[in-house]
Amino acid sequence: MKTLTVFTPTFNRAYCLEKCYLSLLSQTSQDFVWLIIDDGSTDQTNELVQRWIEENKIEIVYHRQENLGMHGAHNTAYEQIETELNVCIDSDDYMPDDAVEKIITFWEKYGSNDVSGMIGLDAYTDHRIIGTKLPENLKTSTLFNLYNKYGVTGDKKLVYRTDLTKRYPYPIFQNEKYVGLAYKYYMLDQQYELLLMNEVLCCVEYLPDGSSLNMFSQYRKNPKGFSFYRKELMKLPFASTTYKFRQAVHYVSSSLLMRNWRFMQDSPRKGITLLAIPFGMILYFLISTKTRTVQT
Repeated sequence: MKTLTVFTPTFNRAYCLEKCYLSLLSQTSQDFVWLIIDDGSTDQTNELVQRWIEENKIEIVYHRQENLGMHGAHNTAYEQIETELNVCIDSDDYMPDDAVEKIITFWEKYGSNDVSGMIGLDAYTDHRIIGTKLPENLKTSTLFNLYNKYGVTGDKKLVYRTDLTKRYPYPIFQNEKYVGLAYKYYMLDQQYELLLMNEVLCCVEYLPDGSSLNMFSQYRKNPKGFSFYRKELMKLPFASTTYKFRQAVHYVSSSLLMRNWRFMQDSPRKGITLLAIPFGMILYFLISTKTRTVQT
């Protein structure tokens, strides 16, 4: 059995998916499976992938489903993955030629059941590191501490043990397409740390239709998903009061967007939520103003 699954959720990305495919063809190690989760595409994604499967140059597993959003595609991927490790490479991103080899070599040297996986670097297509590198003096850390204790910034690439990513499935809310992916990662942070690997594992291009560039719209269209996400982050035992307050502000805003007038009763941190109400109302009005043309 292969060691690694590279999984790619995709929705109407036939126009850019080939870049990811070509990067996988060029890998110096072929010890991986490419799992494509087609999240209800209506373009030529199916025909494109079937052609690649017929070429038989790399092992490809293709799964097509109704559109559930990024988190729903992740749920499906984790259900299907059978390899020891997995990494998500988005449909508009690609891997450097030696990325798979670096992942497997690093895991063979340092991996164990005491860690949840490893974290590496993302870079722009011009090879500049996104944000900061990982701390050189640390061998392991939780994802939460990297960003909130050690000052790491920018997107990073997560490689997880598959048996762990099968835990904590993302909830699916009717007529919504988004739940923060970090929910699963922070749940795992409560039990495990990640190995730190200061190597570029993914090259990223932020396209105009990507979720990273459309957060106000996401807030407006997915208030139940964001409300769930913010409540879970408020519960984190290792999070500071300041961090929980920021989550409470977003929780109040999402609750107002979904017309949940019971949000105080539903809050896991009622005191902090009470203090956050004025700020949450401001955020609510800001989101509403910036997304007036967006249908909820």
